Amino acid sequence: MRRAQLIGITIAGGAGLLAFVLMRSILSSPSEPARITERVDTTEVLVARKNISLGDITKESDFRWQSWPADAVTASYITNKDGAAGMRAAVGAIARSPILEGEPVTRRKLVKAGDGGVLAAILPSGMRAISTRIKEETAAGRLILPNDRVDVILTRRVRASNGQDEFVSDTLFRNVRVLAVGQQIETKEGKRSAEGAANTATLELTPEQAEQLARANSVGEISLSLRSIADAEANDPQRSSPDNERSSAVRVLRYGVPSREYGVN
Repeated sequence: MRRAQLIGITIAGGAGLLAFVLMRSILSSPSEPARITERVDTTEVLVARKNISLGDITKESDFRWQSWPADAVTASYITNKDGAAGMRAAVGAIARSPILEGEPVTRRKLVKAGDGGVLAAILPSGMRAISTRIKEETAAGRLILPNDRVDVILTRRVRASNGQDEFVSDTLFRNVRVLAVGQQIETKEGKRSAEGAANTATLELTPEQAEQLARANSVGEISLSLRSIADAEANDPQRSSPDNERSSAVRVLRYGVPSREYGVN
């Protein structure tokens, strides 16, 4: 083989090797990701600077303005479009429900002084709040707390057919929500029982049930039977509600034999 041919083959082989290395480096190098910039319209909304508990009276330091996507803002939010009036609407109000840190503030979660107390603010439409006497032995050892569900039991003295007095217990209402125990309307963090001095429980009842409970307080002793949290929201046919009233009369069974009905009407 002549010298010129050998040189030509060597040059061609070197060029091919160089082309292979360059092509491999191009294929193996990561491609630069495409950057897409999209403009998002934002609005300043009023949010809680810290956790606000139910019943707290708010102050200006409890709130701050936060940028929020404009398409996620609802009419109930307080925005910077409201100006100083928006902050004034939030300051000095009573929290109707807990507001978490960073949560947008809505007008429905606040009530101003003069618009009713906090208990009236958290009471559902059509329902009534009525208090009844309680003590340790009639309220689950004072372990009943606000927002627990209870059954309301009336114990009273009646004259039996044999002329002797006896005590009977009637379940007046089932699955009733406890609004407050004493002056406590919210379960405090780490608190396992109601205030030691609390001697009343405020219950959420319909107007008719409130009348029955008022009469029952005058004829006997009221006890509260704590319900499990597992069935608090169960579909109870006797649950307290405006659309589902039950009679206050209860048929008492003695040794499996029905005797007579007792009621508070």
